[in-house]
Amino acid sequence: MQHRRLGDSGLSVSRLSYGNWLNSTTSEDLDNEKACVLAALEAGITTFDTADAYGRGTAETTLGHVIAHQPRESLVLMTKCYFPMGEGPNDSGLGRKHIHESLHGSLRRLGTDYVDVYQAHRFDATVPLEETMVAFADLVRQGKVLYIGTSEWTAEQIVRGQRLAQELRVPLISNQAQYSLLWRVPEAQVMPTSMREGLGTIVWSPLAQGVLTGKYQRSAPPPPGSRATNTQATDGRGGKFFRDFLHDDVLARVADLSQVADELGCSMASLALAWVLRNDAVSTAIIGASRPTQVAQNVAALDVEISDDMMERMDKILGEVAVTASTYDQTPHL
Repeated sequence: MQHRRLGDSGLSVSRLSYGNWLNSTTSEDLDNEKACVLAALEAGITTFDTADAYGRGTAETTLGHVIAHQPRESLVLMTKCYFPMGEGPNDSGLGRKHIHESLHGSLRRLGTDYVDVYQAHRFDATVPLEETMVAFADLVRQGKVLYIGTSEWTAEQIVRGQRLAQELRVPLISNQAQYSLLWRVPEAQVMPTSMREGLGTIVWSPLAQGVLTGKYQRSAPPPPGSRATNTQATDGRGGKFFRDFLHDDVLARVADLSQVADELGCSMASLALAWVLRNDAVSTAIIGASRPTQVAQNVAALDVEISDDMMERMDKILGEVAVTASTYDQTPHL
């Protein structure tokens, strides 16, 4: 497993991280999720990403159970807060009360005294940014959080957050961004700004929720058990993603990428992951898995080398179906 520093910080993360957004609540699915986490550990993945909102705490609890017997110093644990964890007026957002309560809830579920990176899951325009950053800074000073991160913040929000973090002398070191061959929006502003401000990019959905694996075929229903048939993936925000990309014109272009994968001797998933990791702004890319065998298949991406010529060829194959900043305003998104 390869490792890279997260932004300009001293924290090293595995080039591939494991994330459990689609953790379920049935006993069968939870057993499978535990097997996937173990497979990630066996593959050398040291960095794990979760959030309190994933299954209203279920994902954190499952992860905490599996890693309970792992040396804590060997792992990098990243979790998040922002989305609702209850029905009360203070049970969501980035107000001081919710941040404080969310972090302590996450620590209990994960079975740890601290998290390595605590992330603002989204920007909260209803709360003064100063209040949010001071609340995060207090958790850092208490030793319960080592580093601060953001998720899906704009370039302007990242700059504002970093200025406050510098004033407070606490380390804001990362931003999570949706990024893949099909979703190129962060390339225009977010990634360059993150690099300039010393933040590493943590990529989520590098396989475009499985679309880039080639499993979805033109004019055919989604295969049984795929994410497109999973209500956790297709309800709400996730549903917009599938409506955007499960179209014949997109799937036809994705199918053409298989020629490049065949020439490189790799799977479609490895090709898509290798493409993401080739970007210098990317510190780590989060993978998920519905089966333990998928973890090993994804880790194979670390051995794939894509030439400049291949990069240009892939861009031409996808053409206008790849969403960029210039087409972002016209495209529904997560």
